[in-house]
Amino acid sequence: MSVKHIPVLIAGGGPVGMTLARTLALYGVRCLLVERNPATTRHPKMDITNGRSMELFRRLGVADRLRAVAVPEENNFDISWITSLAKEAGGRELHRFRYPSVAEKRVEILARNDGTQPREPAMRVSQVMIEPVLRDAIVGHPMVEARWGTGFEDFEQDETGVTVTLRTTETGTTEQVRCGFLAGCDGGTSAVRERLGIALEGRAAVAHRYMIHFRSAARDLLQAFGIAWHYQTDKGTLIAQDDRDTWTLQTRVPQDVDAATLDPDAMLDAWVGRSFAREILVANPWFTHLLLAERYQGGRVFLAGDAAHQYIPTGGYGMNTGIGDAVDLGWKLAATLRGFATPGLLASYESERRPVGYRNRIASERHTGVRLRIAELYQSERDPEALARGIAALGNAENESWGIEFGYRYDGVEGDPVTYEPTTAPGARLPSVFLADGSALYDHLGPWFTLLRFGDADPSSLIDAAPAPLEIVNVAEPRLASIYGAKLVLVRPDTHVGWRGNACDDGPAVWRHVLDGSLA
Repeated sequence: MSVKHIPVLIAGGGPVGMTLARTLALYGVRCLLVERNPATTRHPKMDITNGRSMELFRRLGVADRLRAVAVPEENNFDISWITSLAKEAGGRELHRFRYPSVAEKRVEILARNDGTQPREPAMRVSQVMIEPVLRDAIVGHPMVEARWGTGFEDFEQDETGVTVTLRTTETGTTEQVRCGFLAGCDGGTSAVRERLGIALEGRAAVAHRYMIHFRSAARDLLQAFGIAWHYQTDKGTLIAQDDRDTWTLQTRVPQDVDAATLDPDAMLDAWVGRSFAREILVANPWFTHLLLAERYQGGRVFLAGDAAHQYIPTGGYGMNTGIGDAVDLGWKLAATLRGFATPGLLASYESERRPVGYRNRIASERHTGVRLRIAELYQSERDPEALARGIAALGNAENESWGIEFGYRYDGVEGDPVTYEPTTAPGARLPSVFLADGSALYDHLGPWFTLLRFGDADPSSLIDAAPAPLEIVNVAEPRLASIYGAKLVLVRPDTHVGWRGNACDDGPAVWRHVLDGSLA
């Protein structure tokens, strides 16, 4: 029986797997994506796509399509701490952390234009809405074969490739596929990770939570104090999924209570403060974890997304970290398969992304600690005004950690988790600015490598030695010198800096470093 051959097989059809497929397709690499579930998710697993992920989605050509299904761009990202939503029963808003809408953030980005701002604002959108858009971006693409209802079963690898066993969910029939590389994007219970024998370090089952996803038109109650992304108490968080009629309540399962006995209707009424009309779509208990895979690679097999790291949702780092994984792994697989890179480039996937995974796990835990201290205030402070001051003083770093979001670097340097300082140090994300003609510098970057040339620096050595596609962008704006700090900046496909300098006499040496996973 003939065996199908494909350069890359992706196990898992969530946002991370589909982003990896889209990335490979951008670079002309064929892939097969398989997902054991018959359709995209109906569970609202996340509700924020941060600015860094939106920058990457823009480069993949899907940002506008994603925004079309997101919360309206005029709506804020506010976080409101309350006693109850039932104002008639004495419910009140204690403190509101205010954050601009997408429309307002776009104005701020243009006004500041100093390299500290993202190319794209964040986006409020449920994973339920994201997945169909990403699916449509890969289904029918000539570089992608995508199958739902087909699950990863097992693999064997050797020096030249990986033989993967797949199983059709409906019929149970199996087939074997031969691939050059296998990517495990198959979630927290990853079968790929299990087959690799890679352990998880950290803490499992940190907290027992209960999710109630429901539809209701009772905006007079559910937005009692105006539009807000999250309404929060010490007992849980109400997430406005679309600011219209779809909501999710995340609460804790009380100690010594069997989650199977919980009544979601009673829980909703108790949290909101009174009964109201709704339709419950999904209700189930789940556990939060703080886990990180000990390794991200085993030979020709790689882990990405929840297969590699699992966080408490505070901070929104789960899917967003996975999107960064997918883009990093995707361009490195493509460069390897296209013959541009040495084996060291693929090895750098783990050395670059695992520290990010660890840093974000620590940040998630830190943000959860703030939530717990606020919960303690609810229990100990009887004066609402004092409670409000206490909440304000503890702050909301989980939604303000721009250093975590944009400042992660691949050179081992740890910056401030809250403040983002623009830099072109090799390994850092390229700062984003708008040019004098109104265009974004990011929009001038090529799909592969880009060489930014400021002033009269001679780029010929880098151009002549380029083994991969290279876009040259001349920037004749002296005001940007202090932001970019060098006359020549070589930008990788993931918009991280590979090399910088005021001159280059040895282009081949620079390229060797960049394409073997080193930072020149």
